[in-house]
Amino acid sequence: MKYKPLIVCLLIFVLSAGWSSSINAHQPSANKGEDFTTFLNQFTNSAAFQLSRIKFPLKSPIILLSEDGETEKKFPFTQEKWPLLEDGVFKQERYEQEDGSVYVAHFVVDEPKKKIFEAGFEESEIDLRVEFQLINGTWYVVDSYTGWYGFDLPAEELNESVKQVQEDNNIFKEMHP
Repeated sequence: MKYKPLIVCLLIFVLSAGWSSSINAHQPSANKGEDFTTFLNQFTNSAAFQLSRIKFPLKSPIILLSEDGETEKKFPFTQEKWPLLEDGVFKQERYEQEDGSVYVAHFVVDEPKKKIFEAGFEESEIDLRVEFQLINGTWYVVDSYTGWYGFDLPAEELNESVKQVQEDNNIFKEMHP
C-alpha cells in the first residue's frame, strides 16, 4: 500500500477542485457587472453616488428656442443642469387621469447592457427619458431628456431654470447625501 498517500492526495485535490468550482459557479461573474436594481436604488437615494454615475456632458444637448421663436440654441447638458432623481421617478406605471389622458412610465429598452426609461403622457411629448449603459461592469447614465429643459422653455430663461434645479437639488442633497 505504498500508493495510499498518493491516492489520498489525488482524492483531496479532485474533491477540493470540484468544491471550489461549485462555489465559483454561484458567484456573480466579473464580466456580468453590477445588478441594475441595486444600482438604481443607490442611484436614487444618494446625491453623491448619482452624480458620480453620470457621464457629463450627456450625449444630447439641451435644445431651446431663442426669442425669435425659430432659431435653436444648443447647450451642453452638464452637471450643474442635472435635476437629481428620486426613487419614485423610476416607478413603472400606467394610469388614466380624469380627463382621459394616460400617463405611462416604463423601460422602453431593457437589455442586459442598456436600459432606457421614459415617462410622460401618451400621444404627447415625454417628460423624462434616461438612458443607462453598462460600461466595464458599471452602470452609468449616458443621456437624458427632462421636461425641466423642454423645447417650450425659451433659451433666455435657461439660467432661471438651472437656478430652480439647483435649489431642488440642495433639498435632495440634505435628505439623501
